[in-house]
Amino acid sequence: MLPPSSRASCRRAASEVTAPARRVIGIETEYGITCASTAGSVPPLDADHAARELFAPVVARGRSSNVFTRAGARLYLDVGSHPEYATAECDRLEDLLAQDRAGEIRMARLAQQANDRLAEQGVPGRIHLLKNNLDAEGSGFGCHENYLVRRRGDFWNDARTLVSHLVTRQVLVGAGHVMDAPDGSGARYVFSQRADQMEDAVSSATTRSRPLINTRDEPHADAERYRRMHVIVGDSNIAQGSTLLKTGQMDLLLSYLEEGGSLADLRLAQPMRAIRETCHDLSGTVVLELADGRTITPLDLQEEHLARVSRHADGLDLTPLHRDVLDLWERGLTAVRHQRPRDVVTELDWAAKHQLLTRYAERAGTGLDDPRVARLALAYHDVSATDGLRGRLESAGLLRRWVSEADCEAATRIPPATTRAHLRGSAIGRAEDLRLDLSADWVNLKLDDGRTAPVALRDPFAVVDARVDALLETMDALAAARDGRVPAGV
Repeated sequence: MLPPSSRASCRRAASEVTAPARRVIGIETEYGITCASTAGSVPPLDADHAARELFAPVVARGRSSNVFTRAGARLYLDVGSHPEYATAECDRLEDLLAQDRAGEIRMARLAQQANDRLAEQGVPGRIHLLKNNLDAEGSGFGCHENYLVRRRGDFWNDARTLVSHLVTRQVLVGAGHVMDAPDGSGARYVFSQRADQMEDAVSSATTRSRPLINTRDEPHADAERYRRMHVIVGDSNIAQGSTLLKTGQMDLLLSYLEEGGSLADLRLAQPMRAIRETCHDLSGTVVLELADGRTITPLDLQEEHLARVSRHADGLDLTPLHRDVLDLWERGLTAVRHQRPRDVVTELDWAAKHQLLTRYAERAGTGLDDPRVARLALAYHDVSATDGLRGRLESAGLLRRWVSEADCEAATRIPPATTRAHLRGSAIGRAEDLRLDLSADWVNLKLDDGRTAPVALRDPFAVVDARVDALLETMDALAAARDGRVPAGV
């Protein structure tokens, strides 16, 4: 067994403290959708028709179910009738948390509008959006993370050493899941909904053979300078603490590797077997085999990663949220090791949902396989109700917020101010206000007037661009001419 390193031995001199490198991070969340009958009959809409109803106002405004918003985010209908929200580019963890929650708010509003239309039409159904990873038939869908990294020849060597972290981080950031035991002994609680869906460690595939890391080289930036690490193994999280921890961990681990650190000695021999064994063992002590023949438990492996990152972080001037990441990482591992989920019950999804479901089952005198428990588990992930369970838990102090609901609400309209999203959002917002057609993707902006040259934004950290200023002026002039007005400043 490989012993964890002593964190006390991982210290740097205070004189070595430097600012951490900036990194763009984004989250893409696929939502489950269902239309429940309000008349006790068969659901009036299947998932495909419910998704079309959900996106009806989006399509009416933009003639497409794939749009970028004035907050710089992407809202679209993905393969399999999954509504999806991709956050704008964020280089601050607080912006990422706000943007992720903004996606839930936008989806909830679309659901409310759709339900209002169904009621007006006399359709006895109500659309629900679920931020989870499994539907009633057992089909899976994901929550993907994107991390901008500098282009270098040895990147994939480092990326492959992160597989062991992605396999075992579920003991901290899994969303929790009730599954039927393989031996037929009933239902049991496990760490993750996503773990049993994964089929490969590193691959260019996405849906055909779900890998932990997707290797497709699509940086959405200057390809000579950057590439994007696309992680598709994560659970969809409700608790802000889980989202903070999973993205903050990866940010710090990438920083550690970029500065010469190594995790090569902690590669797993059989990652796909290990991810399932880790998921199903709430003690965190299942024995995993390393590639060199040694053995280690998920807890010990995570503690070793934490020790190395902590040594590296002692030389960095960390943000308060990055310090919270290290603190929660350590406390989460201690809670699992001592089997005290209550110690992180307000911060991590698997612990919060575990307490919610087990206490209900105890009060009801039933097991986790009771249909009422299943409905409560779905309610935990239901973001479509304005007075949903998540909001009530947060308001009661049972789920901790790092970013206020007011800031999350603002993120539905305002892009992050420190990345390229500011430029994109400014252009989209101006076009919407002036009722002009503007085509946008992660890099390009194109005014659909047949004359104005498109603008390519290849620097994800740029917040000022003379070409975008000129584009805004052109839009003002076009709108003024259309409306018979004199443009401002003329």
